[in-house]
Amino acid sequence: MDDLPVDPDAVAAARGRPLDRRVVAAVALGALPGAAARHALAEAITAPAGHFPWATFSTNVSGSLALGLVLAVLLQRYPPATYARAFAGTGFLGAFTTFSTFSVEADVLIKDGHAAMALAYVVASLTAGLGAAGLGLAAGGRLTGRRPR
Repeated sequence: MDDLPVDPDAVAAARGRPLDRRVVAAVALGALPGAAARHALAEAITAPAGHFPWATFSTNVSGSLALGLVLAVLLQRYPPATYARAFAGTGFLGAFTTFSTFSVEADVLIKDGHAAMALAYVVASLTAGLGAAGLGLAAGGRLTGRRPR
């Protein structure tokens, strides 16, 4: 785990540093286009009730890949990029991806008698999401010419 990049702002916050209002503003500004992009993708990819929720799966996996890539590049090449990380990572990609919709869709699949589909959805989402994040970190490390810290 020592080779994963560490967000210095997260470390500072864990040590009790108060939130910077400019960081909160950067998150909010990033969330606007992130949520709009998620909505557009959800409108473009539809699945009937009881079927695999491809829109949320695609959103979360592509967002995991992008988050790994963006954070690796920003933390390796531009370590003091507090506002860029807040805007792109927490704001845009935080609003683009959706754990809540993922959870509700899995719950609805189970409630509607599609437990096997729900299990496949949860396992595929977690596996593909973690794999995509790892690929993004690796690609970001290659782009910066550095191993992740």
